[in-house]
Amino acid sequence: MTPGNNGASTPEDDDPFGYLYADGQANGAQPPSGGGYGYPGSVNRVRPVGERQYGGQQAAAPTAQYQQQPYGQTVPQQQPYGAQPNASYQAPETFPGGPPAGQQPPSYSNGGGGRGRGPNTKGLLIGAIAVVAAVVIGISVAMMNGSDDKKTDDQAGSTPSASQSASSSPSPSSSASSGLETQTIDAKALKLEGGATLASDVEGADADGGIYVSGLNAVGASVTWQISGIPSDGTYTVFAHYSSTSDDQQMTLSINGKKFGSPFSLKNYAKAADGDFAKGWTTSYAWPTLTKGTNSISLSCENADNCNVLLDQLWVKQGQVKK
Repeated sequence: MTPGNNGASTPEDDDPFGYLYADGQANGAQPPSGGGYGYPGSVNRVRPVGERQYGGQQAAAPTAQYQQQPYGQTVPQQQPYGAQPNASYQAPETFPGGPPAGQQPPSYSNGGGGRGRGPNTKGLLIGAIAVVAAVVIGISVAMMNGSDDKKTDDQAGSTPSASQSASSSPSPSSSASSGLETQTIDAKALKLEGGATLASDVEGADADGGIYVSGLNAVGASVTWQISGIPSDGTYTVFAHYSSTSDDQQMTLSINGKKFGSPFSLKNYAKAADGDFAKGWTTSYAWPTLTKGTNSISLSCENADNCNVLLDQLWVKQGQVKK
């Protein structure tokens, strides 16, 4: 082949943009207008979409017809007869009653409707108050328990020990103390033996009619109380109201015929002058053990005792008490 201008190239060598260059324009290239690439005699390969040639027959695929629609609306695609429509997504604003296009739906938070909000500060405050209240209640209970323990210790300390089974030394008293006596007996109801007699010459006796027992300062003299109605076995307090004016006196206490511990103390707690029995009335006690039912309580003057006293009353209380 000799150099020269043989005209436009073969279709496979066509330059679709030849009309943009000077040599292409010199060769007659024009912008494409419905076919070819701009060169004279170029092959026109443009065909409608979907159209192909099979054995010289042309098969044209049907094309869907579209019309211009307002913005935001879609045009249904033409489907062959009997075909199921394809599911397609539609924006919420296209549904009836939906929000206008461009409007954002409200956001939700904290599991509830409405606008979003921050942490639940009210709930945190209530929780903090509950914790503080629990701490205050715990401290109060601990303080109360501490007070109860202290009170219990004080009461235990005031209770005589078991070794104080014998008569103790009570404080002076001018008369028999009032309280919850289990039973009380006056002098005239006591059983008198060994020269003990009733009298009422000395004032100050608490027994009915001012009657008291005298003549107890002789060995063998005694008073006995047959007491019934003791509710249960246990320790009881036996009180005696008496008058003593000289040195400290004592008598023997017997429970159910058996001598009890040390002698029953009958000291001159009133500090009365010798012989002034009207000023010497006072009270003493002991803590013997009694049995349920009936018991015998006796005060007797034995050889080692000093019994120069006047006696007008005896009474019994349950437990170890002092008045």
